[in-house]
Amino acid sequence: MFDKLKQAEERFLQIEEKLQDPDTVSNQDEFAKLMKEYKNLSPIIEKYREYQKTFDDMEGARLLMDEGGEFYDMALEECKVCKEKLEAIQEELKILLIPKDPNDDKNVVVEIRGGAGGDEAALFSYVLYRMYNMYATSAGFKTELISCNQTDIGGFKEVTFMISGDGAYSRFKFESGVHRVQRVPETETQGRIHTSTATVAVLPEAEEVEVEILPTDVIIETCKSSGAGGQHVNKTESAIRLIHKPTGIVVECQDERSQLRNKDKAFQILRTKLYDMKQQEMDSKIASERKSQVGTGDRSERIRTYNYPQGRVTDHRIGFTVYSLEAFLNGDIDEMLDKLATADAAEKLKGGNE
Repeated sequence: MFDKLKQAEERFLQIEEKLQDPDTVSNQDEFAKLMKEYKNLSPIIEKYREYQKTFDDMEGARLLMDEGGEFYDMALEECKVCKEKLEAIQEELKILLIPKDPNDDKNVVVEIRGGAGGDEAALFSYVLYRMYNMYATSAGFKTELISCNQTDIGGFKEVTFMISGDGAYSRFKFESGVHRVQRVPETETQGRIHTSTATVAVLPEAEEVEVEILPTDVIIETCKSSGAGGQHVNKTESAIRLIHKPTGIVVECQDERSQLRNKDKAFQILRTKLYDMKQQEMDSKIASERKSQVGTGDRSERIRTYNYPQGRVTDHRIGFTVYSLEAFLNGDIDEMLDKLATADAAEKLKGGNE
């Protein structure tokens, strides 16, 4: 581990020097690339230097102990404190050295679809959409609606939206899967609890350089927008539908009044879906790779239950329950996301030690 840390520090110092070079500063692409690497290395180097300082302090205390005299007891206590601190820092360094998911800093495209439960599932899809939007806003992310298919009573049969901001994927990536709700629908006259589901897919946004789309592979159709959205809806053919012939993927974008902007967004979503498909194929080929405690990313896997009568939310992957359903649905989901990230890091650490 310490060999890796020394190499990381050497690389950190090299980048620091390059970032002060006028030639690097004038090359925007190179400068941005180095700044990203510098930012990723910074917490590791900061913690490593804290380790080195604590180690030096412990060595100083040991020398004082060797001299004996009136400062022996104080030096002994200092040595004990430093040793405990070193052990804690070492564990933190192990986690920091876990290879970072290359998609963590990317924006995400989120798709929510009503599952089992008809209108009730569509209403729950809207609840999830609202929850993610409220959390994203409070966390400093930007959200942007791409397309939606609304029901007459205000639910979403399906909705696609983008969450933009540094580290968006790292926060939302564990939300993919089946979300189950247990509650009494407003239309239920006998007070029976119904169970409905909605599926969530979180896809890291793909850049143009990562996925090549041949113009001959795409059928572009224009159509009128559907659902709530303003006066332009159902009057102009501003909505765009893309059909990717090799994969059969269909993408619709209807949020913008401009047909051109809808087309740009639709191609953005298509690239993201193709990138996700490519990643899924790569992951499935690595059969020997450990399956994370927080799930395999399979969107057919039931990951969480929202129980209204008991006012709780339970994540089945890590066995963690929050007993404040209302606050959770209002976007207070940080604790759950932190627990999932910690469990994933612990599982990767365990896998690396086996």
